[in-house]
Amino acid sequence: MASTPFVTLASALVEAMGQRLDAAKPTPEGLALRTSDGFLYSFLEDPNTVSLETIRQLLGGEGNVLVRLVVLTPGHLPLAFSQEITNHGGTIVEGARFGELARQLGLETYLGQEPRPPPKEARRLLPSAQQLDGIMHRARTWLDWGVPALALRFYRQATELKPGFLPARVGVGRALLGIGLIDDADRAFDEVLAVRPDDLEARLGKGAVLGARARPKEEVAAYRKLLAEDGSRAEVHAHLLAALIELGDWAGAKTEIEALLTKTPEESQLRFLRSEALMRTGDKAKGQEERLEARRLGLTYEREAALCKHLGRPPPEPPAAPATAASSAAAPALKKRPSPKKARRRPTPPPTPAKAPAQTPSPGPSARKAPRKRK
Repeated sequence: MASTPFVTLASALVEAMGQRLDAAKPTPEGLALRTSDGFLYSFLEDPNTVSLETIRQLLGGEGNVLVRLVVLTPGHLPLAFSQEITNHGGTIVEGARFGELARQLGLETYLGQEPRPPPKEARRLLPSAQQLDGIMHRARTWLDWGVPALALRFYRQATELKPGFLPARVGVGRALLGIGLIDDADRAFDEVLAVRPDDLEARLGKGAVLGARARPKEEVAAYRKLLAEDGSRAEVHAHLLAALIELGDWAGAKTEIEALLTKTPEESQLRFLRSEALMRTGDKAKGQEERLEARRLGLTYEREAALCKHLGRPPPEPPAAPATAASSAAAPALKKRPSPKKARRRPTPPPTPAKAPAQTPSPGPSARKAPRKRK
């Protein structure tokens, strides 16, 4: 049975998120809560005590009620369980992100930690504005982290606090789109445009809805129309780039990449996409050079592998493992032998920015060769 402190923490998290509950019940693994908007939040204290059958029961909902599952745990689910959840449209918040959620909601003491001091800029705001600012920050963070189910909860919390706040209503649409509720997202964007017809974020959302409905040519046309009105909008270029890549129009994508690189020439992910566009449009040698340049500018192996996966490419070769003490000790004995080529070492990358460029895809095999083995 789950411990009392964990059940208390789970209850506090739900209360701090402003959830409206239809049903709640303790489980052997933790706590299960069904909300009025069709989500089932399952808190699991120790994922190692959970069976695959338990996960499948959660995915099936409770009785005949179809729910969207969100699993939250301070531990880490086995890979097979994670795949089962994500393959069925569920969401996972585990490990460090579970702790971050608690800290965002001011529940550090439940984790045995000191409370965070409020940011300096927040101290200058009125309490209501400070509260709204905090909720919107949490919503954007979880959307950027690829957890739209939690982002939706916080965007809705913001709209309850200030119903006329259009950025929160646009956020609701983006989060709904992220979890696959396309019609609901479309209505959310329409409601914003009814109040402010020229709202750029809502118009971008309408374009994304076309893409989600498998109408990529219309999506591209929507973004091009926005650029015809104002060609300096970098966010529109980014959305257009993602749509062109999804459409497979690499010649058009290359043009947009070049436009974005004029403003951020050292953006490593854009340089990576430029390498992919070059290789797909016939200039493989230049594309390989760009790939190496992207790594030099700080593209991490993990981010490159994620981009490759998005583009349906094989992952790059992992970085060479550092030499062991044993191999270093044996080095003098090999002095007279010809030394193998050294593997190219990638510089230590800077921290990954919180907000990555719009839905960027991923490339192919790495250009680097592994060092030759000694005979």
